[in-house]
Amino acid sequence: MTQQTVYVVDDDVDVRESLQWLLESVGLQVAGFATAQDFLDTFTPGDSGCVVMDVRMPGLSGISAQKKLPEYGIDIPLIMISGHGNVDMAVTAMSQGAKTFIEKPFNDQLLLDHVQQALEQDLHKRAGQARVDKLQSRYDSLTKRERQVFEQVVNGLANQEIADLLGINRKTVEGHRANMMAKMAAQSLPQLIQMAVSLGLVPGYNG
Repeated sequence: MTQQTVYVVDDDVDVRESLQWLLESVGLQVAGFATAQDFLDTFTPGDSGCVVMDVRMPGLSGISAQKKLPEYGIDIPLIMISGHGNVDMAVTAMSQGAKTFIEKPFNDQLLLDHVQQALEQDLHKRAGQARVDKLQSRYDSLTKRERQVFEQVVNGLANQEIADLLGINRKTVEGHRANMMAKMAAQSLPQLIQMAVSLGLVPGYNG
């Protein structure tokens, strides 16, 4: 099972320690940071979890740190926490991709619910990416001719039509098609089409 961490970033030591205690009380792994820059410098790209970050901090603010996340390879859900009067900043954070914001003083259960949702969202996203990576690996194993057959099959062409298009005989197409289906681990044409959609190989589909 993927080890997840909740990264708590808040310059207020009392808030930070309170959040850490609350999250650890339900069995979550927590890493606390007094500054956004410390968090950015410490995070290991690829780690799973979520960030709970104060929107207003001295030095690098939560808003500024949010803009830097891609630069540091950080792609996990972000929850902003906002003090009274900082709601506009929190809304700005959401418009830039934050999952949500919670206003201080926050309800403990509400925060826990949002954190659990963020962690589930991160796991779901990673599982989806892992499936796409696996499909891509299978696709990369195809020969050039098998990829050509793949492309025409998902475009709806019959074996004879593919043979005519590629200038080869039908039996050869059938052989390439069987090899291609086996390498892709596709049991049916609809399944193969869904794989093509996931890989972004079918124009006109939104997936």
